Amino acid sequence: MAGHSKFKNIMYRKGAQDAKRAKLFAKLAREISVAAKSGIPEPEKNPRLKNAIINARVENMPKEKIDKAMQKSIGGENDASYEKIHYEGYGPEGVAFIVDVLTDNRNRTASEIRSVFSKHGGAMGETGSVNFLFSRNGIIKYPSTSCSADKFFETAVDSECIDINSDNDFHEVICDSEKFAIVRNFLSNKLGDPISAKLEWLPISPVSIDKNKLESLIRFIEVLEDNDDVQDVYYNFEVTKELLETISN
Repeated sequence: MAGHSKFKNIMYRKGAQDAKRAKLFAKLAREISVAAKSGIPEPEKNPRLKNAIINARVENMPKEKIDKAMQKSIGGENDASYEKIHYEGYGPEGVAFIVDVLTDNRNRTASEIRSVFSKHGGAMGETGSVNFLFSRNGIIKYPSTSCSADKFFETAVDSECIDINSDNDFHEVICDSEKFAIVRNFLSNKLGDPISAKLEWLPISPVSIDKNKLESLIRFIEVLEDNDDVQDVYYNFEVTKELLETISN
């Protein structure tokens, strides 16, 4: 398990779940509104909007909230001008991080993210300071219950993907970023819509982390994700699900 902040999918967050979910829905709604405003407000004609809706559904965001987010853009209620930016740096234990944000105030967000890095013993760097340690790839996921691993492999191998993985929870395809829409549409036509389809930063050579170092990294990631402008957090360390469960217990 490396690259993307998947801790929220395990179990270590136990407190204030309703508040955390409300904040997550607000971030998803922002991406939906911005995506709808960036092109035609119809998912089948707007790849970014389709991805935003797919990713909202996987987090069980209610349909009425998704529709409301789209209507805000269509109705002109969302007049703020948002831009996607990513920040790079080294966090606790010298781990490389990339933080994707969606912000209407670049200076405010940069100051807040820099402060988080500094307070946790890290340092935010310039663009390009750590992204050479990552590759930008499309990640498309289906639940393992959608079909057998063999069927998924037989289907996905005909897409223009570069890797196929299956475990007890998910079937996953990795593709080049420029092939993302092509691969996603191919799989959607064969298997239906995925539960997640995103462009992510994957570490090229993940580093291993022991339990003592993991706790400080979890705290750092939690603070980053608590920022309203932060959409995703990526890192170049890897950790087993079993080790995460010992932290959460």
